[in-house]
Amino acid sequence: MIAFVRGQVAAVTLSSAVVEVGGVGLELLCTPGTLATLRPGQSATLPTSMVVREDSLTLFGFLDEDEKTVFELVQTASGVGPKLAQAMLAVLGPDELRRAVAGDDVKTLTRVPGIGQKGAQRIILELKDRIGAPVGARTTAPGTSAAAPWRDQVHQGLVGLGWPARDAEKAVEAVAPQAGDAPDVATLLRAALRTLSRA
Repeated sequence: MIAFVRGQVAAVTLSSAVVEVGGVGLELLCTPGTLATLRPGQSATLPTSMVVREDSLTLFGFLDEDEKTVFELVQTASGVGPKLAQAMLAVLGPDELRRAVAGDDVKTLTRVPGIGQKGAQRIILELKDRIGAPVGARTTAPGTSAAAPWRDQVHQGLVGLGWPARDAEKAVEAVAPQAGDAPDVATLLRAALRTLSRA
């Protein structure tokens, strides 16, 4: 298995990043929050999880080991595959996910596209004793903060998760007052997703 990837970022798309390792470009599927920390031409180290299927090998990349651990853990719940696990992390993040499971918060889990009431109850039941307590606020990765680019990154992240462009624009406007001087794209993206799930 490939535990992590270190190399130069060759490209960043709406849903993945290509990291050059020893002359080979490895495509990593990442959450919008992780992608927002990557810049083409800069070097990066990303913990990874490889998902092996009969017809494919897919590499998922993460901001840190905690995100990777939660990604692998939530897949042990029945009905949760890698795509849904990634969506859970994109919408909630590791600690918010832990709080939702620990607090029997079905409503929070159903904000994730693809999780309904029964699915949320099943996830809580199956993960409650194993997911652990929140580990504390994550610090913003270097290079995440930039005055204007956060709007594009949040917008692209929402569209990449399946929201219509018009709805994404409204959500970006709704969270703009929270941006401040040093916006954290991952936090703003989650806030935008909350705005859309309430709409």
